[in-house]
Amino acid sequence: MYKNLLLVGVLSSFLITGVNAAPRDDIMAQFATLAKASDASFIAFDAERGKNLFSTNFGKGKPETPACTSCHSSSPTNIGETRAGKAIDPLAISKTPDRYSDPKKVEKWFRRNCKSVLGRECTPVEKGDFITYMISQ
Repeated sequence: MYKNLLLVGVLSSFLITGVNAAPRDDIMAQFATLAKASDASFIAFDAERGKNLFSTNFGKGKPETPACTSCHSSSPTNIGETRAGKAIDPLAISKTPDRYSDPKKVEKWFRRNCKSVLGRECTPVEKGDFITYMISQ
């Protein structure tokens, strides 16, 4: 049932946002549609909740990645580093303006990183909150 709801939400958001909206706006509209579909009381994404998601040490996923900050540093404006030593561009939009503009990459990295940090996939609200925080940085 959730997969059907997800598909309806994604398709609805494309119709609502139109083809001229910026890619990040389309992605955020999709998350908002999905959030509203799963929780009728959803009103808006919140940067403070996104900040908490970014900075909290959850310890529920992989032991080497208990928090987003494990790889992305304590500030989203800083360059992060993979466990293999490869640099990761800053998460903040002010430092990496094209971040969160490719829907496939957004889903790929949320799926991978949420499972690694939280031990599960992120909800649409968590994804929207996280990006809202990164837009504010």
